[in-house]
Amino acid sequence: MRISLRSSSRAAGAATSHTREARKGFVIVEVIVAMVLLGVAITSLAALVWSVSQSGVRTTGDAYKNAVLMQEVNRLESIPYDSVSTGSFSVSTGVYPHSRAITVTPLAANIKAIKVVISPTNPRYKRDSVSFTRTLARTSKVLCVTCQ
Repeated sequence: MRISLRSSSRAAGAATSHTREARKGFVIVEVIVAMVLLGVAITSLAALVWSVSQSGVRTTGDAYKNAVLMQEVNRLESIPYDSVSTGSFSVSTGVYPHSRAITVTPLAANIKAIKVVISPTNPRYKRDSVSFTRTLARTSKVLCVTCQ
């Protein structure tokens, strides 16, 4: 018959009292390891927050740029055909300071090619352009069948 001291209650009581006395608080090594792990986690989260914020800035700039391009195309489409002329001007006020360059090239007697280039003053935003053609309508009466 074999008797083990590990399973006896007296040996268990002696072992727990011995470990309780040796482990009353945190060891400095445990605190340092915890601080290093916390530092690594916070650093990776900070990099993620930085990346998301830069992406948000670029997305905001793209939204403003698209709105300016759409506004300029709509303006050039709505004015009379003969009033479309080449020009370049800068807009420095507002949320999206930029410069606009409009180039009009006559392709035929009644057709003009128009190119609008938007150049933001902020270097974070990219330059963009749009091209379209504008034609002279034969009549201003759209629903007239017999007019020429």
